[in-house]
Amino acid sequence: MKIKLHNLIFVGMILGVVIGLTLHYLDKAAGAETPKWIASSLWVLDLCGPVIFMGALKMIIAPLILASIVAGVTSLPNIKELGAIGWKTLVYYACTTGIAVAIGLVFVLVIRPGKQSAAQTIRAEREIEIAELRADYERQQGNATSENDSGLLAFIAQQSGDRSASHDAAKFAKLAGAKDRTPGDMFRDDIVKPLLMNPFESVSNSPPNSLGIIFFALLLGIACMFVGEPAQPVIHFFRSLNEVILKITHWLMAVAPFAIMCIMAKLVAENGPEIFQTLGWYCATVILGIAAHVFFLVCVCKFVGGVGPIALWKGLREAWMIAFTTRSSAATLPVTIANVTENLKVSPKVANFSLPLGATMNMDGTALYEGVAVIFLIQIYGGLVDVPFELTMGVTLVIFVTAVLASVGAAAVPDAGLVTMVLVAAAVGLPIYYIPLIFAVDAFLDMFRTSTNVLGDAIGAIVVNRLEGRRLEAAPA
Repeated sequence: MKIKLHNLIFVGMILGVVIGLTLHYLDKAAGAETPKWIASSLWVLDLCGPVIFMGALKMIIAPLILASIVAGVTSLPNIKELGAIGWKTLVYYACTTGIAVAIGLVFVLVIRPGKQSAAQTIRAEREIEIAELRADYERQQGNATSENDSGLLAFIAQQSGDRSASHDAAKFAKLAGAKDRTPGDMFRDDIVKPLLMNPFESVSNSPPNSLGIIFFALLLGIACMFVGEPAQPVIHFFRSLNEVILKITHWLMAVAPFAIMCIMAKLVAENGPEIFQTLGWYCATVILGIAAHVFFLVCVCKFVGGVGPIALWKGLREAWMIAFTTRSSAATLPVTIANVTENLKVSPKVANFSLPLGATMNMDGTALYEGVAVIFLIQIYGGLVDVPFELTMGVTLVIFVTAVLASVGAAAVPDAGLVTMVLVAAAVGLPIYYIPLIFAVDAFLDMFRTSTNVLGDAIGAIVVNRLEGRRLEAAPA
């Protein structure tokens, strides 16, 4: 009896956790220096999982987006149908992202993870650090200073930034590079400029410029529809390319169970379970918020999209599990399109347009996470010398709006939420050197928010497909 692919992927996830925990505890038992065989094992796991498997999926993202959107647009009978699908997709994405942030804010304000005893211990330690930094500064200046002294604040920021950078230099460098950006800068640099980038450069970038590819593909597809018969060779090429890439996707899925085992093993081996002792309440808040949003999405799928939770899980489980382990909705996109069109019977005319757009712009899990994370940090540090404000209704509203906007600019790759979180933190005046506190659990939580992003995209395609159902069935292929 042949074992189904989704069962093999689930087995791979479990084996990965077991292998990862084994390596983690053996490494701890060995002392300060990691044994060579463990280091070699981690290298092999990294090669087989993140490097080869995720690299192969990312390899086909750019041509898949280009081909799928051109194929989707040119399969519609007229521009009016594209407009109908387009505005329904965008309205769905905007509404669900806003609801995701609202759910996250409700959970973090009710549970108050930043006010729990473990978090308040962190605050007490920070108060001692600030007192020591203030004493150092006053010794350098030769006189006492007030709490709002600009020189003191600059000194605290410099010293705190240096300490934060030492924890994870690569991640903190990304945050530091984004700390001075405004929402206007984000709109200009992350939305407008990418839309107008050379399409060949958009395809060749790593990661690819998805917005630029989508915009060019829409223009190309619409132009083909206006040109008509002379454009048929171009249309045929992109439809054929779309089918070929989906075939490559099926080939890659054959090795997915082993690759996912390697990804999970490396992640668990490097982090271990200890990271949740201090940040347990924070992790619980994010996961509960995501669970509530998933329940909302499943209800939308059932009552608006006409697909029940069991049918949804059976149809989407492979894409969900790959999103959970790879932490990249872009890398999962080929599998998502295949699952949605083949298992859930969504018209390719809808899926080829809405799913690439969703993988770029619809980040429900990321938006929810960013709002929870910033409020969690304010609950801990609010009122200190360098965070001279408390959580008010006005601050919460700013976080809501900025989290929705920032999620649109988040790249569909691992850790992208950390970078866009800088925009949310900067909007309310939270120093970025506090963000590294959550570095330790970010990869773990990224699994939940990325799988939620993919789920939201897929349900969006299901909903739009049902709303457009009759016209799509009547339209010629």
